[in-house]
Amino acid sequence: MAMLFERGRHELLDPTPWSPTRARDAIAAIVDDIERNRTDHGTWPVHPLDDEGDVPRTGFKGLYLGSAGVLWALSYLQREGAAKLGKIDPIEGLRRADVAYRNDPDTGQRVPSYFLGHAGILLVLWQATGSRSVADELYDVVASNIDNPTREPLWGAPGTMIAAWHLWTSTREDRWRALFAENVEALWRTWHYDPDTNCHLWTQDMYGSVVQYLGAAHGFAGNVQPLLTGVELLDDDRREALYDRCVATLRATAVLDGAEVNWPAGTFTPPSGGASMLMQWCHGAPGIVTALAAFPPHRSPELDSMLAAAGRAVWHAGPLAKGYGLCHGTAGNGHALLKLWKRTGDATWLDRARSFAMHAIAQRDRMRETHGRGRYTLWTGDAGLAVYLWHCLQGEAALPALDKL
Repeated sequence: MAMLFERGRHELLDPTPWSPTRARDAIAAIVDDIERNRTDHGTWPVHPLDDEGDVPRTGFKGLYLGSAGVLWALSYLQREGAAKLGKIDPIEGLRRADVAYRNDPDTGQRVPSYFLGHAGILLVLWQATGSRSVADELYDVVASNIDNPTREPLWGAPGTMIAAWHLWTSTREDRWRALFAENVEALWRTWHYDPDTNCHLWTQDMYGSVVQYLGAAHGFAGNVQPLLTGVELLDDDRREALYDRCVATLRATAVLDGAEVNWPAGTFTPPSGGASMLMQWCHGAPGIVTALAAFPPHRSPELDSMLAAAGRAVWHAGPLAKGYGLCHGTAGNGHALLKLWKRTGDATWLDRARSFAMHAIAQRDRMRETHGRGRYTLWTGDAGLAVYLWHCLQGEAALPALDKL
């Protein structure tokens, strides 16, 4: 039998049955706690689990760990009718976040990154204000990142081109369509056949390493997601090539165990002590499912089967012991189950996502007892969990500030 996941990284599922009331109460509690704990800088205290010793003096401002992500979540929940804000004006907060980022960038210098840099902040600020000057600056930021050698979503063009896609679908201005197309061309030029794996992969150059990742945060899955999202802008030949390459790459790199499947972090051998088979959004089956969910259903029975097998593996592995967040936590894995519900119409997936939601609420309660405070982020903490709970209530599957603004 293949090892699809490491049991020690997961927890037994809490048997608490799905409760819409409990989910709504948890959303309200999270929003209230977030509103009460904003600092004088307009950011939020950095949680010990997010502190790697490089916290900027004014706190984080970006989408992933910072105030822009938290403010987007608050604004989204209010627009959806899931929460009512009493102390925070998201537009004022996002303007402050933009100014603070310019003066004190999260990574020490201004970078165009969608998740960790300026592009994500500008995108949600534009959404909130509709400012032409913000849109113009965002255009320049996205254009500057096209040839980023990381070739992955967190830092590179596959992330920032999502901003171009959102502006195109919202404004229908030709410049955004053209900018998205430039990103597609750059991605396609660097998507090469790898004879060792017998499929097409990108090579990532980041953190001092040159590797081939497969997951949603750093590799293949995250790179094909914007291509699948914007597939209507591809010509027929390229669209067919995209579909064929997706199937071939998932087939070539899959690790099977009966009716379940997972994918390693990459084609490389991890350092001694490193995990080769993770089961979380950033690396592994959950992110594969969320990234490939836009692949047309029924076009490839093989791919349909692989995504379902991945969902079974996510469910079998159970909630992540690491926490309840989106990137490497229970809410992120739960979004994969929501994607399968939307893709197949099989209510089993929605039921399973809601079971994960109940467990994630309990995880948050335990973490608050341990640390005496909330975790004020979109992709690792409470804000992302609140959006996930709302999506479980509504049967929605879009990933926060990625699939949907």
